Amino acid sequence: MQDSNAPTAPNDGRHSLDDLLTLMAVLRDPLYGCPWDIKQDWNTIVPHTLEEAYEVADAIERRAFDELPGELGDLLFQVVYYSQFAKEEGRFDFDDIVHTLTAKMLRRHPHVFPDGTLDSRRDEGDGTTQPVAESRVKARWEALKAEEREARVSSPSQPLSALDDIPTALPALSRAAKLSKRAAGEGFDWPEERGVIDKIREELAEVESALADDDRAHAQEEVGDLLFAVVNLARRLRCDPEQQLRRTNAKFERRFRHVERALARDGVAPGDATLEQMERHWQAAKQEESASGRSSMS
Repeated sequence: MQDSNAPTAPNDGRHSLDDLLTLMAVLRDPLYGCPWDIKQDWNTIVPHTLEEAYEVADAIERRAFDELPGELGDLLFQVVYYSQFAKEEGRFDFDDIVHTLTAKMLRRHPHVFPDGTLDSRRDEGDGTTQPVAESRVKARWEALKAEEREARVSSPSQPLSALDDIPTALPALSRAAKLSKRAAGEGFDWPEERGVIDKIREELAEVESALADDDRAHAQEEVGDLLFAVVNLARRLRCDPEQQLRRTNAKFERRFRHVERALARDGVAPGDATLEQMERHWQAAKQEESASGRSSMS
C-alpha cells in the first residue's frame, strides 16, 4: 500500500519544497522510516553539514556547475534535517527558519526595504532614489549585526564583546579572519599593509629563534602566531585565507601529480627519486602552467 504522506511529483515531474519536507518526515517516522535516518540527532548531522558546505565550495571553485544543483541540494537537506529535529521536539519548524531569515535580511537592508517589508522594495526605474554607496551599506550592515549581538547578551554582568558570536567550530583560518576583522573594526589594526608584513617577519624570526634554542614547543606556538599574522595580511588584501589556501592546495596537488607522472616515465618511483630530480619536474610543471596561462590569454 502506498503511503499517503509520501512525496509525489507534480505533472511536470518536478518535486517541490513541500515534497522534500514530507520526505524527511517519512524518513524520520519511528515505525516506517529509514533506520539510519531515525537514529540521527543534532550532533551526528553536524559533520555532514560541514562536509556538504565544502563540497558546494569545491564545485563552485572547479566551475563544475553541472554538479552544483546536487551539491546545493545536499546542503539544503542538512537544513531540512535540523528543522525536522526541531519540529519533533516542538522547538520550531522550517517555516520559522524561512521567516527568521527573511525578517533578518529585510532588517539588514534598509537601503532596499525602507520600511522593513517586501512591499517597500524600490522601483529602480522610478528615478526617485539614488544608489547607496557600498561603503555605507557595509557600515550599516556591521552596525546592525552589532545591535543584534548586543540584544543577545543574556546577562548585564556579561560584557559585550566585538568578538561575540564568532563560531568556535569554524575552520581555524576562517575564524582567525573573522576575529581579526572584528578587532580591526574596533580600530585594532595596522594603518597599512607594511605593518602586517613587518609583523610576519617578526613572527618568523621568533620561530627561527625558538628552533635555534631547540625549543620545539615554543616554535610550534610561534608558528600559530605566524599563521595569524598571515591571515591578517590576507584580510588587508581583501581575500579569504581559507579559499586561497584551498587554491594553493589544488595547485600543489596538480604539480605533485605531474612530478609523479614524470618520474614514472623515467622509470623512477617517487620514494627512490632524488630531491634534485623531483625539483626539476616540479619546475617543469610550473613552466607548463605558466605557458598554458599565457596561451589562454592570447
